Amino acid sequence: MAEHAIRALTRVFTDQAPALRGFFARRGANDEAEDLVQETYLRLLRAHQGQGEQIVNPEAYLFTVALNLAREQAARRQRTPVPMEDVEQIAALVTHAEGVEDATERAQRRQHMQALLASLPARTRAVLVMQYRDGLTYRQIGERLGVSPHMVKKHVVRGLAVCRRAMGAA
Repeated sequence: MAEHAIRALTRVFTDQAPALRGFFARRGANDEAEDLVQETYLRLLRAHQGQGEQIVNPEAYLFTVALNLAREQAARRQRTPVPMEDVEQIAALVTHAEGVEDATERAQRRQHMQALLASLPARTRAVLVMQYRDGLTYRQIGERLGVSPHMVKKHVVRGLAVCRRAMGAA
């Protein structure tokens, strides 16, 4: 019976997964939508196992879990602002490593890098700050932001690509 119930829940999840992705994307969690969809499924299964009985309306339960996850994600996003001084520290670290440039050129590069970092999406900027200023691993950053290490890596790659392109064009 339990195996049958899990298969039924999996079928409901599979049918509703595209709608869940759209639900999260509409709430500003485009980058994390897939992770949130998977977390929704895991919470559904955990709830089923914890209750020991069948969930009466799995679709409604699934979207209730998704709504709660979206709220948690929004709260996490609000708790992770990156102050401008952090952006300045990152810019200083990056430009300091460039070698023996004269002071004027270094100052110009630092200003350019500060503007670049400030223009990045808040999540990407936060990830870069935590990695380069704080020296955190992808896993540690993911735990702080409530995302997978894979999503952290995507933000690092995107942020560095933007910086490299802009610095190469400058």
